[in-house]
Amino acid sequence: MADLRQRGQDLRAYVAELEDWIIRTLNHFGVKGEKREGRVGIWVAGSDGHEDKIAAIGVRLRRWVTFHGVSLNVAPDLSHFSGIVPCGISEQTFGVTSLVDLGLPVTMADADIALKRNFERIFGSVQTV
Repeated sequence: MADLRQRGQDLRAYVAELEDWIIRTLNHFGVKGEKREGRVGIWVAGSDGHEDKIAAIGVRLRRWVTFHGVSLNVAPDLSHFSGIVPCGISEQTFGVTSLVDLGLPVTMADADIALKRNFERIFGSVQTV
C-alpha cells in the first residue's frame, strides 16, 4: 500500500514507478524488460521479435491510498496461462513467459532479494508498522 497523498496524487507516475521497479529487477537477472504503448505490464522480446508478458501490474485506489498487485513470473506452470489473453489484446498473438522459461535458474528467494533491493531504489526504504 502507498499513500499517494504523501507521494503526489499522480496515479500514472506511480504505475510508471512500479513498471520501472520490475524493469530494474529483471535487469538484475540480465533480462531486458520493456513497457509497450497501450499495454500494461512488462514485456520481453524474443530474438524473432515475438513479445511475451513477464510481469503484470494492477492498481486500485481508495482515497488516494493504493492497493496494488505486481506479478513477476518467476517459475509458474505456463500452461495455466493458455486461456489468458495478455492485456486483453486478442488481435495479435502475445505470449506469457517467466524467468525460468527464459533459461534462468532463478528461485523465488532470488527474486525476493532483487525485488526488495530495487524497490528501495525506486520508492525509498521500507517502513514497517
